[in-house]
Amino acid sequence: MNLSQNFSEQEIIQGCIKGDRKFQQMLYNMFSAKMFSVCLRYANEYNSAQDLLQEGFVKVFKNIEKFRSEGSFEGWVRRIFVNTAIEYYRKQVKLYALHDSEARGYEYYEETALETLKHQDIIKMIQKLSDGYRTVFNLYVIEGYSHKEIGDMLTISEGTSKSQLARARYLLQKMIMENTGENKSSSTAY
Repeated sequence: MNLSQNFSEQEIIQGCIKGDRKFQQMLYNMFSAKMFSVCLRYANEYNSAQDLLQEGFVKVFKNIEKFRSEGSFEGWVRRIFVNTAIEYYRKQVKLYALHDSEARGYEYYEETALETLKHQDIIKMIQKLSDGYRTVFNLYVIEGYSHKEIGDMLTISEGTSKSQLARARYLLQKMIMENTGENKSSSTAY
């Protein structure tokens, strides 16, 4: 039996605010799998995702008293993890804008092949992207941020965000075609 089922979310939050390790473990058990999935999307490999998971939970426990019960607690936790990943990669990555003519050269194929891939296959493909492409792709496609918001978060221009997304999509499409055995002609320019 899961011990956290005996307590409400609010009771677990209050226990964490008091620093009670039992409640911290319950909170970790409630969210670790979902948040690890978020970390995997931003990390380039498993160990980096584990580091992000730990760092994210440290921030959750350190700031839990700031949760105002406005909106979903899970959403609040998720935001901390996304911001943790962004901070981590902002320190490591410098994004460069592609020229518009270069970005337009990437064909984007609407493929149903994506539907045939397993979730883990898609995560692995996203992890193969460079840090910059992966971060912009996740923020725009998965998290739903606008290019302006991404630009503000990563201290890049909207145009750089758009070109990074175009390149990420192109590379993912290329990986999908290779994975599914499709042989469409596409530009190999990097």
